[in-house]
Amino acid sequence: MKKNIAILMGGHSSEHKISIKSGNVVFKYLDNAKFNVYRILITREKWLYLDEENKEFPVNRADFSINYQGEVIYFDCAFNAIHGSPGEDGLLQAYFELLNIPQTACEHYQAALTFNKRDLLSTLKPYGIKTADSYYLNLGDSIKEDAIITKVGLPCFVKANKAGSSFGISKVYKKEELNKAITKAFKEDNEILIESFLEGTEVSVGVITYKGALKVLPVTEIVTDNDFFDYEAKYEGKSQEITPARISEAQEENVKSCAKKIYSILKMTGFTRSEFIFLGDTPYLLEMNTTPGLTEESILPQQAQKAGITLSELFESAIEEALQ
Repeated sequence: MKKNIAILMGGHSSEHKISIKSGNVVFKYLDNAKFNVYRILITREKWLYLDEENKEFPVNRADFSINYQGEVIYFDCAFNAIHGSPGEDGLLQAYFELLNIPQTACEHYQAALTFNKRDLLSTLKPYGIKTADSYYLNLGDSIKEDAIITKVGLPCFVKANKAGSSFGISKVYKKEELNKAITKAFKEDNEILIESFLEGTEVSVGVITYKGALKVLPVTEIVTDNDFFDYEAKYEGKSQEITPARISEAQEENVKSCAKKIYSILKMTGFTRSEFIFLGDTPYLLEMNTTPGLTEESILPQQAQKAGITLSELFESAIEEALQ
């Protein structure tokens, strides 16, 4: 009997539109001969099932069911394609755990931890994971420009602590630019992470559980036309994503080992994509994404295809892992 699969898309964050693109790709590639597939759009105001004509039907949040064509439909698994809140910060994971409905992303604690860049980096430092020097600010804190520059130097990056797709991020070259960058970051989140600039090759490493085994995917090198890998570079063609990366054997071995170690330390499940910058042969962790982009152009699907895994196989494996 075919399983009913809910594809979750949308969400509350600036990544709403990107998530819808990811969800539609999952909808396109999941095998209809194996699954009954339903697109579920989640916004702050409402949760809806979208049929193939984009007609809207409400979701009963009490048991995560829909009433469609006179039938109440319950779901065997939720495929999480929501970037940002509530799909990447643990809220939906906790909801489905309470309802005992399998879902394809990591568990709620791991999602909340990895979504908070400051907490993630702090958790991993005792395990020897290298990171940039950093300075923390919360909304309402006094801004001590000299102290910030003494700690992280210039240039530096000002980032929203809990945001994706490079929303709220600025590269700062001068002390006079700090306040503007901080104001921009606070529009995305009430917590900020300010990091030292690391000059080196930037790479992205996908680690997944595939057919029951942990698998590190081919490494992608990020070469951006812009000053850094910002929203334009990620989504508007202002970068090259080269898979496999043009790095040495030592660098490849080190970054794959590091990404695998992080996945295991955090007891991760599902898809992850981690970003690193090399200083010499040593990878420095920037962040981890637990619901990475899933469009045909996104980095993780590119890596999977280089590893000989089709999008259909990638998505189906995630569901099989969740159901087990």
